[in-house]
Amino acid sequence: MAAPFLTDQQIASLVDAIQSAEEHSTGEIRVHIDTHTDGDNAKIAFRVFEELCLNKTAERNAVLFHINFERKYLTIIGDTGIHKKVNQSFWDHLHDYITSEFSKGNYYKALKSGILETGLELKKYFPVTGENHNELPNEITFS
Repeated sequence: MAAPFLTDQQIASLVDAIQSAEEHSTGEIRVHIDTHTDGDNAKIAFRVFEELCLNKTAERNAVLFHINFERKYLTIIGDTGIHKKVNQSFWDHLHDYITSEFSKGNYYKALKSGILETGLELKKYFPVTGENHNELPNEITFS
């Protein structure tokens, strides 16, 4: 479904990266690839954020990477808990890096790197102190 931008093997590897990024943190990371929605990119991303229940984590520390490769947009949303810790400059840096790599055709590399970098920030501010319950699925979703 994601081809030609990502292969099935790359999608599976990105799911592994999400699991790895979440391993030492209570944070949650989701990737949603939008293949057909028109309209206001930010509004669409916020709707997906809510539909995936990312605003329902115990520490409000979920992050969404919302991508439409064909329309060339990326929206990254960090819930209030993580956003208070990393501030807008972190998201801007991450967005700039990922979109720069996308422009070179490095879709997989950019997403994997962004996921892992987000995981490091989540680990820094939301480390696991007891049992680490996975509050949300790690799968990549599509619309």
